[in-house]
Amino acid sequence: MLFKLATLALVGSALAQRPANTSICDYYTTALLKDNTAANQATLLTLVVNTAVIGNYTMPNVGIHVPGILAAGTYNGTMVNLLPYFDGGLASSNNGTAAVAMNFLDDGGAVPLMMNKPANGTTYLLTHLYQYFGVLLGCSMQGPSATSAFPSYQGEASQYSVHKYMDLSAAEVGYFITQVGLAAASFGVATADVTAVGMALGSLFDYSCAPPTTVIPAQGPQLQAICIDSTCPVSPNATCAAYPMAMEPLVANASLAMGEGVNSTSSMMSGSATASMMSGSATATMMSGSGTATGTMMPSVTAASGAGKSVAGGVMAAAAGLVALVL
Repeated sequence: MLFKLATLALVGSALAQRPANTSICDYYTTALLKDNTAANQATLLTLVVNTAVIGNYTMPNVGIHVPGILAAGTYNGTMVNLLPYFDGGLASSNNGTAAVAMNFLDDGGAVPLMMNKPANGTTYLLTHLYQYFGVLLGCSMQGPSATSAFPSYQGEASQYSVHKYMDLSAAEVGYFITQVGLAAASFGVATADVTAVGMALGSLFDYSCAPPTTVIPAQGPQLQAICIDSTCPVSPNATCAAYPMAMEPLVANASLAMGEGVNSTSSMMSGSATASMMSGSATATMMSGSGTATGTMMPSVTAASGAGKSVAGGVMAAAAGLVALVL
C-alpha cells in the first residue's frame, strides 16, 4: 500500500488536463488508481478526506503541505481551532433533539486514518464524508445502498441540521474548506479543479440564510448553510426566518475546549437574524470558502452590512486563495 500511495503521489504531479465531460472523481480515480471502479473511487475519497482531517500522511506527495482540520492554525489573520468540535470539548453535536458533546476521535484517533480507514470500529463521521464528497465530485460508481462497494450518501439531508449547534464563523468554515483543497492538491489535482471544488463548497455552505438547496438528488432541497454567524456573508436570496438564532456552543470539557465556546453561566447569542451553526450527528463539519489560512488557505471576504453581501465575491476570494497556495 505504501508503494501504491507513493506512486499515486508521483503520478499526480504529471496529470493532463481533465476533459470537460469527465467528473473530477472519475478523472482522478483513473489517473491515480488506474481503474475507475467503485472501490477505487472510495479509496480516492478516503485518501483526500483523511488527509484533509489529519494532514499529510502519504509519502511522498507532490510537496504541498496540509496541516489538517484537527490542527490549530490561522485563517485570514484569525486563530482557528476546530479540534474541540471533534473531541468532545464542546457540546456542539446534534443528537437529533439537542446539542451534546461527542468524541469522534475515540476509536483510534489518527492511527486508523493513516491506514486509510475511517476508524478502528464502526463510525459514521468519516464514512459519511467520503460518501458526501463522492456525490459533490461526481463519482459515477457510487451505489444506491449502504451495502454497495462505494455507497451513495447515507447521512442527514440537511447540513445545517447536522452543524447547527457549532456556531461556526467564516474563518472556521474557511479553514475547513482550505484543508480540503490542499488535500486534493497534495495528490496532484490540478489547480483549476481544486478551485472548482472550493467554489462548489463555498457556494453551497458559506452563506448564511441560504434558501433550501438540493445536494443529494434523492433527498431534495434542504437547508444547507453551515456558516451562519455574524461574520458570514448573507445569501442574496436570504431566508433567515428558516434558521433559528445562532448560539455559541457550551463548554463540555474545559481542558479539551481550549478556550473555545462559552460556559453555562455566560452563554451568548451570536448573529443577527442569522442562525445556529454546526455539529455532527455522526457526521461533522463541512465547509465554506472565504479567507486566508496561515500554513493553509485564502483571502476572505469581510461581511458587509445588509443582506446584499456579494456571494460571488466570497466564492471568488476563496478560489483566488486556493490558486495562490497551489501555485
